[in-house]
Amino acid sequence: MARPRQPLLSRERIVTAALALVDAEGLDAVSTRRLATELGVSGPSLYNHVATKEELVDSVVDAVLSEVDTSMFARLGGDDRDWRTALAAWAESYRATLAAHPNIVPVVARGPGRRPHALQIADAVFGGLVAAGWSRREATRVGALMRYFVTGSALGSFAGGFPDDATVYEGNYAHLGQAHLLAERQQEINESAFAVGLESLLDGLELRYRTVTAGGDPSERVT
Repeated sequence: MARPRQPLLSRERIVTAALALVDAEGLDAVSTRRLATELGVSGPSLYNHVATKEELVDSVVDAVLSEVDTSMFARLGGDDRDWRTALAAWAESYRATLAAHPNIVPVVARGPGRRPHALQIADAVFGGLVAAGWSRREATRVGALMRYFVTGSALGSFAGGFPDDATVYEGNYAHLGQAHLLAERQQEINESAFAVGLESLLDGLELRYRTVTAGGDPSERVT
């Protein structure tokens, strides 16, 4: 009787298995030995598709970033300069993608490196902002600011970081009498905080945009 054929090993299959490990156990769980076990293959066979762990992690991160929607920037330019709506939609897509895979966020926060989808995101955001009237220098700053905000919001839960034991706060922290209730409402609090932060950032950027496009100095206070 013929033995059942083993699924063909491919880079895509390796990356999918590695992402499942990262999501479940974190980046430190990824190793050649562990992946080979998960895939039912010999360790050396993996090196035909990925040369190093660093390359594999980059591929995992880039696969996740391929899910980020940047299509809203393609329409900017000419009569359509609604960069605010585009930034808001992109930030929400970016955060949702990272929130689904929080263990990769520390790698994302280091910058795009040579990852194709990460560079495509940067290209789309920068190109859209310039097309909408931002100067190249300002577009770079805005893109960086938004990435700081989104990746920072995805690094962890503000509300979830507070112990749910009321005795931790009693008699020690006068203003944290209700802090033990935060953890059970973490999703609501985190999402509303992100919404408030995003709106506040965009409000500030609108003021800056008007100053920049009017030929003023954005380093001066805008009133």
